[in-house]
Amino acid sequence: MSADIGVEVRLARTEADRDAVFAVRREVFVDEQSVPEELEYDELDATADHFLALLDGVPAGAGRLVITDAVPIAGLDREAKATGILGRLAVGHAARGLGLGKLLVQAIEHRAAERGLAAVELHAQTHARGFYQRLGYAAYGDLFAEAGIEHVSMRKQLP
Repeated sequence: MSADIGVEVRLARTEADRDAVFAVRREVFVDEQSVPEELEYDELDATADHFLALLDGVPAGAGRLVITDAVPIAGLDREAKATGILGRLAVGHAARGLGLGKLLVQAIEHRAAERGLAAVELHAQTHARGFYQRLGYAAYGDLFAEAGIEHVSMRKQLP
């Protein structure tokens, strides 16, 4: 990445930030990949932590962290730690190849660790599997389709 490019990745805290997150997602998933709008936006958006990547002050990437509930461990008087679900990771066409995706994943993992989560899971489009593997995610289970696009489940334990 060139030193003269200004990159910022942050938790989306304002309505304007959230609007920018949704605009990036629309560009990538709805417009570019033809994901139906009613599948792209869901009830999890209301409680998710959303992240925004800016390139020279212009919205260029987005992602979200959804936290699952902790579950009781059979036979034990305690619960397993909740898991974070990394999702809706998107980088606009003009900003690809600059490392924004990696920075977004790292920011989401950092937030998950701050919130005391044990692991982060995701559903990766199969073409992005190698990207997530390089960041420490391991694939599991069978391939499946979401919005007509082939995906694989992946998981990374947090330190």
